[in-house]
Order: sequence, then structure tokens, then C-alpha cells
Amino acid sequence: MNRAGTESESEFHFELRTCRWAEREWPLDSSDAAILVARQLGTKRRRWDTIVLECDPDALRHRAKFGEKRLDGDLLHVVRNAPEEWTYYRDCLPDPGYPWRYVRESIHEADDRGVLETRRNGNRIEIRRKWPYREWVRRIVAIENKPDLDASAARALRPQLEYDVAMALADEVWVATRKTGERIEPALLERLPVEAGILTLDPDSLESEVAWYPRRLDVDGPGTRILERPAGGPRDASPAQFEYVDPEVKARKRLEIAERAYERGWRSFADTMRPDCRHFELRSAGQFLPWCAAKGCCQTAAECSSRCSHVEPEPPAWRTRGWPIEGGPGKRSKTLLEERRRRRRPGL
Repeated sequence: MNRAGTESESEFHFELRTCRWAEREWPLDSSDAAILVARQLGTKRRRWDTIVLECDPDALRHRAKFGEKRLDGDLLHVVRNAPEEWTYYRDCLPDPGYPWRYVRESIHEADDRGVLETRRNGNRIEIRRKWPYREWVRRIVAIENKPDLDASAARALRPQLEYDVAMALADEVWVATRKTGERIEPALLERLPVEAGILTLDPDSLESEVAWYPRRLDVDGPGTRILERPAGGPRDASPAQFEYVDPEVKARKRLEIAERAYERGWRSFADTMRPDCRHFELRSAGQFLPWCAAKGCCQTAAECSSRCSHVEPEPPAWRTRGWPIEGGPGKRSKTLLEERRRRRRPGL
């Protein structure tokens, strides 16, 4: 079947459908985990298309007490170690490894956000926690989306998956690709790491099948960060360069990724597009998807920008007269997406 020219050919569209599939179908086992789905998140060296957080339901609801905004690394250092009773902050917080003045800034920020209590005792700043920060993330699952996983795409993807497996920052690594209906899916014939799972997905019907189950990665052990690879070839005997990553660093980075996912979610594509363009629409296919009426397609963030030749801002009257309810269609689209995103965070 020739699918060229359909909206399903867009990798961005496939990514959004994968996120929707994850919200509907994950976890694949019968566990009671609550899930959060995010997209385009990771570290400075590695960014994943889709992230699924398997969370403890009670702890996830408790996390809502700290607000919808993320707690960055500095704030986590404060709220996770804040004592039950009033204590001078330098006596109760572990040495951060950087100047204490930055810790004081984080303490004041936490106080301003209402997630920490502070008081002065002479020249000393004493702190007391409002609530314990519970470990609300059980597992992190990373998914790479490649709707058309041909040989060239597999060659480009393989180093990224090998990095993920060696680093073991996520509990599982998957590749989501379009279901072809063949007896043996083409993805199974590609030279991908055996530790990575393969999911075949029909982006229109969201019917899926696990073609290859992943291995559980050792997130509690040291990680191996691959820095440089041999150039390759039969005469290349040069070794790869790598470094080990301490388990505590990995644990801290995993929690920071989870906090960013909690804040952003995956329905934030309107933040990188032009919903104020009169051609921007949201079309429902079991979920809201961006649609460009001028081009007649599910546009990407790169296409939906100020450089687009079809961009045409909404008439001022739409925004100033509260059309149709409050603000123009662009503002209403962002409101709808934000409401959907909030529903995925219990307790808010």
C-alpha cells in the first residue's frame, strides 16, 4: 500500500500518536502504576522522542503539593533533605559541592513557592519542610519514534540506542515504528541492540504489537558514557573512548528528567508553533492534533513558524473582543491543550 502523501508520513505526527498510544495502553503489564507521558526530553547529550514515567499512584498525587512547576536540581537538593524540625540549613543539608550562596538562593526560591518554611534565628537561616518529598517515579521508559525504519535510519539510530544501553539512564529503551503487516517486520531484520524493544504501531488505528521485548537495564549501577567511537573499517583498530558515571549522578539526573516531564507533559507543541496564525487549527482524532488549513497537513514545529510564507496573524478584533469566548482561536487552542495536560497530573 502506498502511503505517500498521507499525514501519517510525518514523523512528528507519528510521535504524537505514539504519545497517545502510551497514554491509552501503558503499562503493558497488569501493574497499578500511574503514568505520565512527555516528549522531546532528556539530557544535554541525549534527547528522547517519548518518555513514559511509571509512577506510584499515591506518591504522584502527593507530588502535586509541590505545585505544577518542576523542581530543578538545586531545589531538589533543598526539599529532599529539609528536616522535620527547625534546623540551620548548613547543619541539615549535605554539602552541595558548590558555594553555599547558591543554596541560600534555592532556599528563598522554595520559600517563595510555598514548598519550604524558613525563619531567621539571629544571622542564621533555619529551614523546616512542609511535606516529605516522596519517591514518586518507579521506572523511566524511553521510546525512539521511527515510522520508516529502513536500513539507513537504523544505521543512524543504532549509536543512539547503544549509548542508551551503555548509560542505562532509562529502565527500558524501545523503538516505535510503523506496522507494515508483513510476516516479519522489517525492524527485526535491522542491526539494532538486542537490549532495545521494538514496538510496531498503526498511527491511524493505534493498534500495536510488541515485536521484540526489551531487557531491563541496570539503572542502579554505574553508567558507561561513550565519548568517541572508532571510525570503522577493516583496518581501524582504535579503541572507543568512554567514562563511567556514578550511580548517584544517574539517580539525580533521572529525577531531574522526571520533574521536567511533570511540568511539561507532551501536549506542549503549541508552545513551539504559531497558534495565533488564522490557519492554525486543532483537529480531533481521539486527541487534538495540529493542522494547517493553508497547507492541508499536520504541520511540524519547523514548518509552523514565523518564516512560513502562509503565516497570517489573527485579526486584532478576534483577540480584543474575546472571540469566541476569551481571546482568539490561538489562545483557545493553547487553553484546551493545557487543560488536557493538567488532567494527567493527579491532585492538581
